[in-house]
Amino acid sequence: MTPLRRKRSLRRRRPRLQPRPRILVVMEGATEADYVNLIRREERLRLVEIVSIPEAGVPKTVVEVAVEEMRKAARDARRMRDDNLKYDEVWCVFDVDEHPDLAAAKDQARANGLHVAISNPCFELWLLLHFQDQSAHLHRDVLRRRCTDDHLPSYAKRITDEIYAVLAPRYADAVRRATALDAWHATRGTEGENPSTRVYKLTERLAEVAKSQDFREP
Repeated sequence: MTPLRRKRSLRRRRPRLQPRPRILVVMEGATEADYVNLIRREERLRLVEIVSIPEAGVPKTVVEVAVEEMRKAARDARRMRDDNLKYDEVWCVFDVDEHPDLAAAKDQARANGLHVAISNPCFELWLLLHFQDQSAHLHRDVLRRRCTDDHLPSYAKRITDEIYAVLAPRYADAVRRATALDAWHATRGTEGENPSTRVYKLTERLAEVAKSQDFREP
């Protein structure tokens, strides 16, 4: 072995990183978009893209937009011969509220391989779980008032930097409570009923991606 080859052989090899997934999140309303945008900014998730449709949209509309965006990205990838343009994951975020065609929206999402993060009755349940347990049925109006009156007085259906700063230290508690709610509903055969939220499934996935992209050679 020549001295040069010996020197090269002793160099530490650079770690081989898995490609970062390109993720699309489609949601109704500005509140959810504010929240996910702040996570994306905080974690520097440049390959997470967000599409927010008017709050008047229904779950089926959210899913239809997600499917179209996914197909458009696939067409662009074929045309440009670049698989990196395709989405690796697509998430739909919406509330139950009193929307029609909820079952049809879930079926369409499943048929197209999309992930769903549904809150019942609404996204504010996820916010409330940062502060307290909640197992009793709540109407969305009562839930929103409880968020503002008890915990987030400046909340007005938008997530500001100030509100996010209050929520962030309580994130682990929200995940624990939302997971416990899922388990509780499972024992009763009431999965997805009020109150429940799967927003934590999306946020935990984003946290996993952020952790993987922060990998550094020791």
